[in-house]
Amino acid sequence: MATASSLINKFGKMAGWNSVTCNMLGRDVEGITAISYDDSVEKDNVYGAGKFPIGRSEGNYAAKASITLLKEEVNALQNSLPPTKGLDSIAPFPIVVEYEYNGFKKKDIIHNCEFKGNGVDVKQNDKTIATKFDLVVSHVWWNV
Repeated sequence: MATASSLINKFGKMAGWNSVTCNMLGRDVEGITAISYDDSVEKDNVYGAGKFPIGRSEGNYAAKASITLLKEEVNALQNSLPPTKGLDSIAPFPIVVEYEYNGFKKKDIIHNCEFKGNGVDVKQNDKTIATKFDLVVSHVWWNV
């Protein structure tokens, strides 16, 4: 029978937002409130004689990502661009996401990121301005 202390200490300190570091365009990003990324491969059962699958097929690989940045971070990025240019004019770049907890470091790399567009999302009574940006990415390397 497991005791309460063994359940609490099974994994030690858990990974949380405070254990995440995102490096983008050569620096650790401070004005970030969220990052989301995933990938998938199309897979289907292949049928032949009978009602059960006789094999599997694989299709294309797809990766997607989004990042939520504070207005001050967006302004800093836009200030590094020529006038009239938006975030979508930034050349493809990697985002390195590191998780550090319990003395371990895990790192994922989101490759060839590009902003799909520019924008602002603000409403009455917001204490900060944070905007979610969808990214075009080529692939994700997990646990590098």
